[in-house]
Formats: sequence, structure tokens, C-alpha cells
Amino acid sequence: MGLARLAALHGVATDYEPSEGVRVAVPEATVIAVLAALGVDASTPAAVRDALHRAESAHAARLLPRTVVLWRSEPLPPALTGLPEGTSLRVEAEDGERPDRLRAGEPPSRPPAAQPGPPAAPSGPPAAPPRPAAAPPGPAAAPSGPPAAPPRPAAAPPGPPAVSDPPRDAAPGAAPRPPAAEVTDLAHLPYGVHRLSAETPDGRTGSCTLIVAPARAPEAPERVHGFLVQLYSLLSTRSWGMGDLGDLAELAAWSGRSLGAGFVQVNPLHAAIPGRPTTDPSPYRPSSRRFPDPVHLRVEEVPEYALAAAGPDRERLQALRERGAELRSAVLDKGALIDRDAVWALKREALGIVLRVPLGPGRRAAYCDFLAEQGQALEDHATWCALADVYGPEWRSWPAALQDPRSTETGRARRELLDRVDFHCRLAWLADRQLAAAARAADEAGMAVGVVHDLAVGVHPGGADAWAQREVFAEGMSVGAPPDAFNARGQDWGLPPWRPDALAASVFAPYRGLLRSALRHAGALRIDHVMGLFRLWWVPQGRPPTEGAYVRYDAEAMLALLVLEAHRAGAVVIGEDLGTVEPGVREALSRRGVLGTSVLWFERDWAGTGRPLPPERWRRDCVATAATHDLPSTAARLSGDHLALRHRLGLLTRPLERERTDQAAEVAEWLGLLAALELLPEGAGDEEGEIRAVYRFLRRTPARMTGIWLPDAAGDRRPQNLPGTWDQYPNWRMPVADADGHPLSLEELAASPRLHRLLAVFHTPRPARTPRTAPPGARPS
Repeated sequence: MGLARLAALHGVATDYEPSEGVRVAVPEATVIAVLAALGVDASTPAAVRDALHRAESAHAARLLPRTVVLWRSEPLPPALTGLPEGTSLRVEAEDGERPDRLRAGEPPSRPPAAQPGPPAAPSGPPAAPPRPAAAPPGPAAAPSGPPAAPPRPAAAPPGPPAVSDPPRDAAPGAAPRPPAAEVTDLAHLPYGVHRLSAETPDGRTGSCTLIVAPARAPEAPERVHGFLVQLYSLLSTRSWGMGDLGDLAELAAWSGRSLGAGFVQVNPLHAAIPGRPTTDPSPYRPSSRRFPDPVHLRVEEVPEYALAAAGPDRERLQALRERGAELRSAVLDKGALIDRDAVWALKREALGIVLRVPLGPGRRAAYCDFLAEQGQALEDHATWCALADVYGPEWRSWPAALQDPRSTETGRARRELLDRVDFHCRLAWLADRQLAAAARAADEAGMAVGVVHDLAVGVHPGGADAWAQREVFAEGMSVGAPPDAFNARGQDWGLPPWRPDALAASVFAPYRGLLRSALRHAGALRIDHVMGLFRLWWVPQGRPPTEGAYVRYDAEAMLALLVLEAHRAGAVVIGEDLGTVEPGVREALSRRGVLGTSVLWFERDWAGTGRPLPPERWRRDCVATAATHDLPSTAARLSGDHLALRHRLGLLTRPLERERTDQAAEVAEWLGLLAALELLPEGAGDEEGEIRAVYRFLRRTPARMTGIWLPDAAGDRRPQNLPGTWDQYPNWRMPVADADGHPLSLEELAASPRLHRLLAVFHTPRPARTPRTAPPGARPS
């Protein structure tokens, strides 16, 4: 009982429910290992007793919980209403909007992207452009909103004068905080993250992080459609062997203007682990989720390219460009797989030439602003990249002293590798500028939402984030999924989880920074495995996924910060809530304005007949689609081709004929419903007509957003990713192709009669654009 109580106090579950009514106990060894990763010794009965005594004593002594959320226009949380009468409160703004932005109870709008005031001094020498890490850090970047001022005090309740907590150590280079101020009108505190201190009449004191957030994320427009696409798979005749940010801008401009599309959703564009061959081609296991991958850059659209192409290196640049054209031709004309490593080798060399061109004064100023704004996070990322250039991409194999990002040796190496560090900072800036251009293209095309970016659930254990933020990652743990009806062996995704206690102790700084980066140029943000805001399945290193345990996070705080940052960006939030979802999670997400994800083949009346759910019974607040990157295309599902593929690779758990029989029955059931609803005028047997009928069905649901899997528009039968495979299938390396497997360029797709026949399903008046929440004339940062 002591171990179970100790585990509960630290958010570690000692059992789980793989199916309704079935509970499975977590092995005791797993519970002990997970507690150890949280810094709790439970290795012996005596250690359990000591740890339990400390945890219960600390819990009983707290006047306030560590984090409190105050949702706008909702009742105060019990943690505040339950304080003794006469308790005085003081607030210190850490990251909030100015109270003078509040007008007659109106929620504050998103602050301007750039603010006056001293930017962070780059930590490099005074030469321009500034280079990170050559000198001690200077003042931190100004927050994305105006400096927070103390809130207006209202009539104070009786009690002794308020006191503030002892001064806390500021982050290196942080700007001074405004003084704490007494506050009683909690309902009108500005949006943001604050430090709240309390003192009771009998002298007890306490403090907590106070998050003030809008009640809901920005609302999605009604009835919009758009493409879902893996960007690398969409090559134009201008890209170098894989889709790039120029292609994204082109896709957004064309589909928005010509097809009335309201959004384009792409895969995560996070920075990948470098290497040859690439350590992991999955965009869902990146090195860093904070910064984009420069492999997506359109080299010719870097402003300095024109000068470099006219300079002494013009012949080498031309040769690299021709080699890029050969890679593109190999994919589009010869059926080769996308070779990310070859593409990056060319681009890196070309960018090395282009970046030798001096920046003009305006560009230099913009780069300095980017360095100041991104601060320590960018410096760490670029330092990791520079060290990876020298020592390889797995930081745990580096010299021991360099495994600590704050060590003296790492600081010395950073100075010695200053040119490499600056090179990687420049790449991050260039990618940021091209992401901004893609967002602008979507806006100018009239898209109601714009570019939907994807936030992966975690990072590679050997990457930049795991190195730079190692104190907030759980050592020796990996994220995965427990055994369920679809996978009896469970899953281990190889992603180290954040420690919930370390996140709270850092005032959620890594999470807040990640959200701001992900939302920076997003019309909407898709959260992969959004259930991870509530709990994650931790698997101890060396144990099978069946021997993991759920660890809870402060979902209220995580959701509040997500809604707060989405409000500031004026962006819609979409949660990928497929698979096993804990009761209450979808309801909590919906209450906060987070859209869900509904895939046609999984929408059934599970609580009743088990038959396909009729369109009018679908939920409204979702993105409705027929396929995703992890699922068969619609053509493959209708034909059963995906079963033949899985059989060939040994992935089926039942005989092929039985699988085909069940699949045929499922497809027949869906086609029967489509015909009954008069959505299949072409009749059964016409595959292209059946695909159109599927999307007619999705269009008939009340879903706010309908996602068109771009390969469906071409008739592609191949999945982009086949879960359960590693090198048996070319995951994440296939271009969009037609029904015969012939790769199609963006230009060919734009001219495709088949695509236009499918999009005719959506030819309705374009919905009115939802105004962004930014002040007039301001663009999201």
C-alpha cells in the first residue's frame, strides 16, 4: 500500500485498463523504476516509508498547489476560493499582457509581435552579425507582448499587509520583473503566467504559478476544406529532390485561390538528426521540436543567393543546382525514393557558399533581432549542431564534459566552433523566414485558416532538445503505448518523456517556448497524440512496452498554456485523439476549443449497433478525413491493396483470406451507406467515384474542417508510413503518385483532371475569413 500511495502522490499509475472492464496491474519493478526517474527512491520498504513521509509532509504544508489555472469568465478554482478569509494575495507578472489592454471586461487581444525596448544582446563578439556564445549572455529578449504591469487593486479584504515571496533567482540575462502588487480582483488579471503569493491571517505563506488563460482557443471557421500532405513527398519542378518551403507556399497559393481551400496541413517540419544515412527519417522523432529543419529551404529563394550566383562560386553553385535537378528527376521520372541525405548534402554545400555573402544592413538587423528573440534556446540548438558536426549526432557518445550544455568545456568548444554555431543560427533564421513566406502566401490566397503545422509528441533521445534540456527529461524512460485490442505487445516509440515535476519547477518554460515556436507561423497547430497532455505511457529502458506505466501531467496547466499561446497567435488548435483515449479527455479538449480528429473508417456507433455512424451524428468540432500518414490511402482501403502489402511484410496477425473477407464486408457496408445516402451516383465498382463518395460523405458531416489526403486526390495506393516496419518498407521517402504508382510533380497535380473532379465535391461558396485576433495592422509573429 505504501508504494501505491507514493506512486499516486507522484502521478504514477499502478494499473491500467487495456479494454473496458479489464484492469491490469503494473509490475512493481516498473513503478520503482518510474519513481526513480522522477527522483524518488522506492527501492526498499524503508526508502518507500521515508519518501512517502516527505511527500505527504510537503503536500500537507503547502498553502497553494504548485500551479493554479484561472480561466477567463469562469469561477475561481477551489485552490483560491478555499483560502482562509482575510488571506492577502500578491501577484508578480512573469509573462503577461498589460492590464491596461483590458477594456470593460473584454479579454485582451493578442499583443503585437515585436515590442520596443532593449533586445537581448547576442552572446557573441561585437562584429556583425552577432554570433552566439562568445561572451556571457546579455539581457533577455523582450516577451512577445508588452511588459506586464501590476494589476489594479480592488477593495482589499481585511487582513495583514500582503507579502511577496523571497526574490527568486532570475534566468541568466532575464530582464527585471515588475514589482509584485497586491491584488484582489483576480477575475481581471491579464492573460499570462504570473507568480501568486499568499499570506493567511495567522502568518502561513505560500506561492504558486498562476496561469491566466482564455476559456477557449480561437474558434475554427465553419465548413472549410484543405489538403493534408507530407511536405517532403510533394516535389515541384523547382525543388531539389524533395518538397520544400517554396513548394508549400506554391501549394497554399494555388489551392487557396483556385480550389477554395481553407488550409494546408503538413507533417512536422522539426529539425532532424543529421547523419548519413539519416539516423531516423521519421518527422515524428526529430532532434528538436523548437526549430525547423533547413533541409526544407528553397536555396534559390535566399536573398543572398543571387549575389553568390554572380560571384566567384557561380560555377559550383550551378553544378549543385544541376545535381539537385538530377535528384528531382530520379524521383519524378525514374521512380527513385526520396533521398533526404543526398538533398541535404547538396543544400548544405550550397548554403555554405550563399552564407559567405555579407548581409545588408536591413537583413543584418533582422538577423540580430531573431538571435535576440530566440536567445538561449537557439544558442543551445546551434551549439549542439556544431558539436554534432565534429563528434557525431549522438551526444551521449561525445566527450563526457561536452554532454553537459552548461559545462566550461562546452562553453570553450562553442567559442572555438563559433563560425559553425553562427552557420546553424543563420540556417534556423532562413528557415523561419521561408516559413513566414508560406504563411503569407496562404493569407494572401484568402485561406480561412492557413498553414496547419504539426507538433510531434516527442524528440529523439540523442538530439538537440534532449541535450539542451536534459534536466527536464526522464532519464532511462521512453514514451509508448500499452497493450490494447489492436497491439497486444504495446509500443515503444523511443522518445524520452518530459518529467512533470521538472516542467512545473521550470514554470513550464520548455513547453511554453515550444508552443510559441510551433505557433509562430501557424494558422492552426495539430498536436500529435494530444492525450499526452494528460498522461503518457512510460517504458523503462530494457523492458518491453507491456511493462510500462502511465504517468500523469498537469493537464489543466498544459491545456491553459496551449490555449493562451494559441490566443496570442490567433491560431486554431487540433488534437490528434485517435486510438485509446481516456474517458473525459475528449470532453476536456472540446471544452477548451481544441478540435478533435475523426477518420471515416473508425467512426461507428460503438456503444450501440456498431454500424457506421451516420454523418449527422459526427461531432462538429473536428477535422474529418478518410486517411492519414499512418493509414492506407482510400484507394488502397477500398481495393484491399493494403492487406496484400501487410501480408507480404508479415504484419498480419490472421490469415490473409480472413482479413480480406472482413475487409470486403466493411467496405461493402460503407458503400451501401453511401449509396443509401445518394452519395454514390457513379455506382459501386468505380473506384474513383467511390473515393469521391467518401469525401461527399465527409462534406455532409457537421465537421468544421475536412481534410483531403493529397494522395487520395491522385489515386495513390501506397501508405507514406507503415507502422510496425523499420527497413522493410520505405517509410517517409515516397513521393505522391498516381493510381499506377507514377510520381506526380506539384505542377502535374495542379493540372490533374482526377484531382479537379474530386475537389468539385467541395465547390461551395468560400466561407468568410475569421479575423485574426492581432491588433489592426499587426501580423502574427
